[in-house]
Amino acid sequence: MDRREIAALLAYIGRLDPRAIRTDQGEARDQLAQWHELLGDVPLATPHGWDARDAARQHIRVSPYQILPADIARPWESYRRDRLQRHTDPTPTADPDDQTAWTAELVRTRRAVASGTAQPTTYRQIASGRVNPGLEGHLKAIGRYIPDHVRAELAAYRPARAAREAAVAQGQPDFLSVRCEWCHAPVGEPCRRRRIGPDGGARGTAPRATPHPGRIDLAAAQAQQPAMA
Repeated sequence: MDRREIAALLAYIGRLDPRAIRTDQGEARDQLAQWHELLGDVPLATPHGWDARDAARQHIRVSPYQILPADIARPWESYRRDRLQRHTDPTPTADPDDQTAWTAELVRTRRAVASGTAQPTTYRQIASGRVNPGLEGHLKAIGRYIPDHVRAELAAYRPARAAREAAVAQGQPDFLSVRCEWCHAPVGEPCRRRRIGPDGGARGTAPRATPHPGRIDLAAAQAQQPAMA
């Protein structure tokens, strides 16, 4: 604010709180000089929500104490911080190889936002409220380790996992959620072919595309337990 704007602000404050009025010419001159010194970098109003008169009126409305320059400066600093916190630096139009120009453009943008002459730049998807119709499916795909179309292509090379996913999709119990009592496959691992060798020992470690029947029954029994309880 320049001295003329400070004088207008003091006149407005005087109408709301006569205690701020200085009738002596010397005191009025000193008051004007003091407020200008302390609020010279605070605008009277900006195009985007700041008005020093609103801050003065709010203070006079809720506080029994006579207004001081700090009661205008504090709301202004809060206004600046809030705008900068909501601001996301847009990509400068300057040549990225010209570091000086690149930085200068960022600084100019931030100063314009902080001073209230420009609106903060926010992420469009968050600020607009308009959702792309295909966004939900895209997020579901990238939210997994393997997107659906890639998973389908790999099904032939991952028969056990494909069978598990198909069973779960059909509402059947997840057979990999239990340990197989026949081949001793741990939870999360597919069943393995178990052969008995001539010496009576168990042999064979090739994974099976389908689980052993006992494992399916055990998974079904455990899935029914919460419902029965």
